Amino acid sequence: MCFKSLKRSSALVVIVFLFSACQQAPEKPEYPLHYSDAIFGTSFIIKAPALPDSVTSNEIQLKVKKLLDELNRQMSTYLQDSELSKINQNQTGEWIAVSDALYQVLKQANSISELSNGAFDITVGPLVNLWGFGPKGISFVAPDEDKIKQQLLNTGYKNLLFDDEKQQIKKQIPQLYLDLSAIAKGYAVDQVGALLESNGIVDFMVEIGGELRLKGLNIQNKPWRIAVEKPAADQRMIQKVLPLTDISLATSGDYRNFFEVEGVRFSHTIDPRSGKPITHKLASITILSDTTMKADALATALMVLGSEQGYQLAEKQKIAALFIIKTKEGFVEKATDSFVAILR
Repeated sequence: MCFKSLKRSSALVVIVFLFSACQQAPEKPEYPLHYSDAIFGTSFIIKAPALPDSVTSNEIQLKVKKLLDELNRQMSTYLQDSELSKINQNQTGEWIAVSDALYQVLKQANSISELSNGAFDITVGPLVNLWGFGPKGISFVAPDEDKIKQQLLNTGYKNLLFDDEKQQIKKQIPQLYLDLSAIAKGYAVDQVGALLESNGIVDFMVEIGGELRLKGLNIQNKPWRIAVEKPAADQRMIQKVLPLTDISLATSGDYRNFFEVEGVRFSHTIDPRSGKPITHKLASITILSDTTMKADALATALMVLGSEQGYQLAEKQKIAALFIIKTKEGFVEKATDSFVAILR
């Protein structure tokens, strides 16, 4: 299945993974809730160091599975009968009623698009496919300029209108195609976190495809330790370990999914404004935020903007962001004041 992905599920470009130090005691206590499976074309892990007497691990797992399946039926581009797929298939140009969950995600996406002046855009899917980074796999061929210009005419977040009173949307371009792969996983993480809290679970970690929600403390009664991977294409090493609690985290990166033709590197990250891959030196970015949905979208937006424009926007908006920039000497970290303050 599922949410079409590039930042995105199976081709996850910056792995943010759980840090468990091998140097610690060989016997680590097991989490009463430790649930891992696959959804949205990627994997997920949920951990909780304690459960209230009112629920069991199996009961929580069934509730989580039901929730994720429902979100998949709403927001998948792979399921032809999902709510989002039906919107993409609708070319009547009329107003379309939208469910609460999907409308919330679409509105947040529009907000980040406005904030980033179009660097984040859920209508970019046709351009991603044109460059050969879609679900069919990398094509290793750069498209003609005319084809890029033609697809740009069929995209643009401003072509999606909202009616908040009636909770409806309207596609000004009938063939407008919406892809939520850079925001829906974050929303799903938030919803799983809310489900756990509603069942009396006060300490937990939820991770879906590298997007995380952290609450309370881990089983050692310490902040959760999350490792950000060094953005190197040929190896997997830890760049930085972050001790975190009561916060959400998301990453985006540009070093695993690309192709080269005659020495020219084409990134999988497409700038929706130009219709072409980004060319700057920002290798990866990590965002800390109050919601995973917002962190998810902001990571993509700032990745497109790059280390200079992205950093300026992050500082102006007080976004907690860690930029890892590629230089001739190696990788350089650049964190916003808000990011530093959280880790202080």
